[in-house]
Amino acid sequence: MELVLKNIESQSPFRINPHRRVCQEEFYDLCVANPNVRMELTAGGRIVVMPPTGGETSNRNNELARQLGNWSRRDGRGRAFDSNAEYLLPDGSALSPDASWVDRERLASLTREQKRKFPPVVPDFIVELVSPSDRLSAVRKKMESWIVNGVKLGWLLDPDRRTAYVYRPRHEPEKPIEPTVLKGEGPVAGFVLDLTDIWNPDI
Repeated sequence: MELVLKNIESQSPFRINPHRRVCQEEFYDLCVANPNVRMELTAGGRIVVMPPTGGETSNRNNELARQLGNWSRRDGRGRAFDSNAEYLLPDGSALSPDASWVDRERLASLTREQKRKFPPVVPDFIVELVSPSDRLSAVRKKMESWIVNGVKLGWLLDPDRRTAYVYRPRHEPEKPIEPTVLKGEGPVAGFVLDLTDIWNPDI
């Protein structure tokens, strides 16, 4: 079976052989040719098509990005990114977190072209939200990939269970149950995420 998507420039089908590993450059070209299809690339070269979010998850994503963005602007040490950012990681994967933050000095090392494409940089901090279409085991595996690639702090939020998982390098994840806030540390020391509207979206 082949995945067939449209190549915008040639208007011809862009065919992917599932038995051949896809590299990061090919994956970027595929995403540019199909901007309405959200995709990620695994370290093994497998393309994962991401379904659109429902209203509840979209509202939670927006609240998460709003709080991180507001704090980042006040703090000034780095830049916050929403769920549309996709990062090229050292293991060959290309992944998108629901929210992320990168130190300003590390961003400054990228060229303008790198910034305009999928940046080849590992975020310092990421947050993932479990949506109704996600399997918790799959999202936890993705969190492990983030940490292996160099993320310094990661939060996984499971709203249906009101449970958070805090990931750090060389440590087992912590599992606070029904926390009202999560406090940043390390690269995002000073950031406090209020979980009220994430556990209880007002829609």
